[in-house]
Amino acid sequence: MTQSPSITISSLDADRLEKLLDSLGDKEFPGKDGLQAELDRANIVEPEQMPPNTVTMNSTVRFKVANSDKELAYTLSYPSAINNTAGDNSEKISILAPIGTALLGLSEGDQIEWPKPGGGLVKVEIIEVLYQPEREGELHR
Repeated sequence: MTQSPSITISSLDADRLEKLLDSLGDKEFPGKDGLQAELDRANIVEPEQMPPNTVTMNSTVRFKVANSDKELAYTLSYPSAINNTAGDNSEKISILAPIGTALLGLSEGDQIEWPKPGGGLVKVEIIEVLYQPEREGELHR
C-alpha cells in the first residue's frame, strides 16, 4: 500500500466519531481499527479553521475509483443519517463503510488506497468537495 496522504478533521467531527467508536463493539463494526487509526493520524483543527476543499462529515464529495471511468458523488454521513433518509434524495455513504472511512479528511486531488471488505485494495481520488458544512458557515451542525 502506498503512503497515505495527510488528513485534516475538525475537532467537532473527531469528538463525535470517538463517541461513535466507543459505542460500537468490534463485531458491529469490523473496520473500527481503521477508523480509529485515521483519527489518530489526523491533523485536528477547529471547525472554523477547516480548509474549504477537505472532506468533513456531512460533506458531499465527488470522487473517482481507480480502474474505472466512473465518478461518484456521495455525502459522508453518520450511521443515524443513513438510517433516517425519509424525504432525503441525496446519496449517502456511512463513515462506517470502508470507502467512507477512506474519504474522511482527504482534500481535492488526494488519492488513497483502502482495504476492500472482501480483500484487496480500492484506490480513490478526490475530484471535488461539492459541499462542506464548515465552508458554508455551518460550524456546529
